[in-house]
Amino acid sequence: MENGVLFRIAGPVVVAKGISARMYDVVRVGDEKLMGEVIQIDGDKTIIQVYEDTSGIKPGEPVINTGKPLSVELGPGLLTSIYDGIQRPLPVLVKKMGDYIQRGVDAPGIDQKKKWDFKATVKAGAQVSAGSVIGEVKEYSIIHRILIPPNQEGKITSLKSGSFTVDEIIGQLDNGFEIRLKQEWPVRVPRPVRKKLNPEIPLITGQRIFDALFPLAKGGVAAIPGPFGAGKTVAQQTLAKWCDAEIIVYVGCGERGNEMTEVLKEFPELTDPKSGKPLMERTVLIANTSNMPVAAREASIYTGVTIAEYYRDMGYSVAVMADSTSRWAEAMREISSRLEEMPGEEGYPAYLSTRLAQYYERAGRVIPLGVEKEGSVTLIGAVSPPGGDFSEPVTQSTLRITKVFWALDAKLAQRRHFPSINWLTSYSLYLNPLEKWFSENVASDWRESVGKLMTMLQEEEKLLEIVQLVGSDALPEKQQLLLEIARTIRESFLQQNAFHEIDTFCETKKTYMLMKSILHYSKLANEALDRGVRIQTIFKTTSKDRMAEVKFEKDYTKLLNEIDASVEKEFGDLK
Repeated sequence: MENGVLFRIAGPVVVAKGISARMYDVVRVGDEKLMGEVIQIDGDKTIIQVYEDTSGIKPGEPVINTGKPLSVELGPGLLTSIYDGIQRPLPVLVKKMGDYIQRGVDAPGIDQKKKWDFKATVKAGAQVSAGSVIGEVKEYSIIHRILIPPNQEGKITSLKSGSFTVDEIIGQLDNGFEIRLKQEWPVRVPRPVRKKLNPEIPLITGQRIFDALFPLAKGGVAAIPGPFGAGKTVAQQTLAKWCDAEIIVYVGCGERGNEMTEVLKEFPELTDPKSGKPLMERTVLIANTSNMPVAAREASIYTGVTIAEYYRDMGYSVAVMADSTSRWAEAMREISSRLEEMPGEEGYPAYLSTRLAQYYERAGRVIPLGVEKEGSVTLIGAVSPPGGDFSEPVTQSTLRITKVFWALDAKLAQRRHFPSINWLTSYSLYLNPLEKWFSENVASDWRESVGKLMTMLQEEEKLLEIVQLVGSDALPEKQQLLLEIARTIRESFLQQNAFHEIDTFCETKKTYMLMKSILHYSKLANEALDRGVRIQTIFKTTSKDRMAEVKFEKDYTKLLNEIDASVEKEFGDLK
């Protein structure tokens, strides 16, 4: 380690002299040894972003270069953890100093004292390559596979099973590398994979509007932009609870303290619907609130995605919720302005799009190194455009990269239509790649049914403009009927209660059967209209009103069959 001195201070950006560091090296700044990272080198001056509050430090204080990039500890003990943006465990810090984190404090990312039962799956003398699985540890309900780091390979000279802490040596390679249960990885470097696969398997979320109209693939990327109060956080939490990813990484990036507190209080109490155990047993939480130092916020999403890649390399599907990337971009803008860089649009740095792309490109469905099982990282980023303006730079840059756009609408939220996803401005580019999976696993006419529903909703929007001028009675009967069917789609299909015991999750079979029932009613009603039945008579039929009950019914198959039979009988009796 070499020492330099502080030369200039501008908020979280400081300048040091006397150290010859590399880009992104971690340094310790001032007498309190605040953690920072090299972000610019200008001759003999090294510009550093400090991850902690810099008030009170002064020029002349020492700066120590560690020579290592910002890295996270990866190993057993990550699950159930709550970290800040640079992987300091918050519960540990609270025990040390109470609710207010002091500066310069440090704590290892993984508990160094806890012992884990390690079971070796290879023997001494075996040849291993980067990413090879050498043993297993039971981490709650997850089998935590111990991997050879991606930058190591060789012959195992020794390896023992037993009870170890993450720091104890459990084996050795012939090149002298000591194997431990944990490994370190620089957060800004994507972990290598053997092969990337096409996104052909959906991430089932249990939310009808997502699974049917705007599906997301495992290994895909999605953006949820929306104004304040439109339901971004509830949508993210519902996805975290119900999506069929095996591991969840939730990054609260620059969110309000009270909102993050709700997440930290609620998540430990949530029950995993698949196993019946606490949801936290397969979750990692990263909390970096809006009043925490901005530099750590900029690092927090990299910390989250690196932890996700580690579990992906074991062959698990991982979903990362970043809430919200707008606050992350704002942190980048603040640091950029202190560096006196040329600002881009709305003051954001010119490299905003590049950084967003680098982050979202770390998603993917892959065959990891040394593991036969496929793994995936799915990234879902919330965007908080000021005033709900989707034309601002962060939303627009995100849209260019992501393939799924779930647009939240404040007007729908005000009308108590939840989830408040606007079905006219949202889209998914995974509809075609996922068509084969849905036709093989749910129903052969899944895509066709979805297309019919979307067509009716789009037609309704056009007609509503005319209705506002002349009233619905002035429309032809066919169009009056279409408005009624579209209303049924909105109320019985698109609306979903995240807080109802049954309606909070809707399996794909139920989603499909509900679609078919609505389309069945539409077909019979249009046929009745063609044979001369008056529209008022059709509107008097009552069976379709029971479709809204299906959402809250456990035995939905029986109820839907009853409704379909009742609809057929009603239309059979119409003259």
